[in-house]
Amino acid sequence: MKTFLIPATLLVLCVSAASAFAAPGTVLRNDKLYSQPNAASKAAGSVAKGASVNILSKQGGWLRVTSGKSTGWIRLLSVRAGAGGLGGAGLGDVVGAATTRSDPSRVVAVAGLRGLNDEDLKQAKFNADELARLNAWHETPAQARSFAAQGGLSVTNVAALPAPQPAQTPSTWEAN
Repeated sequence: MKTFLIPATLLVLCVSAASAFAAPGTVLRNDKLYSQPNAASKAAGSVAKGASVNILSKQGGWLRVTSGKSTGWIRLLSVRAGAGGLGGAGLGDVVGAATTRSDPSRVVAVAGLRGLNDEDLKQAKFNADELARLNAWHETPAQARSFAAQGGLSVTNVAALPAPQPAQTPSTWEAN
């Protein structure tokens, strides 16, 4: 009987230690919790705007969180990390920078690579197959015209700007 208690005790300690490492967060909008970090996966629950969550891990643009008795994946942009509020300068400000009003004295730059960190970018490698897949998505001019016609759009020709020409006479700045 005692040999059963040792593994069970270790399991309880591991689970409680793992939850101690979870970071707090606040949900910024009503959203679903997904069973996998993919919007096409099965919904595992839902969370309301303003709900507190514990952030367990991050994968790409997704966070694995617990909210009450539910655990699942939520979009990174749906959660502000940290204990709430806008006054700090920690992870919560970085995660919530594009979704919350911030102090105008602070400069925040968002490059469109949310969910990627320095290590992800350093390990990135050229993938010719993915580039070919992306290039296969382009539309021909005929397809673009057909799409525009379906939407009731019409062609408007706009004259191109003339090519730049060198100045005929030096400016006053150049003459001095």
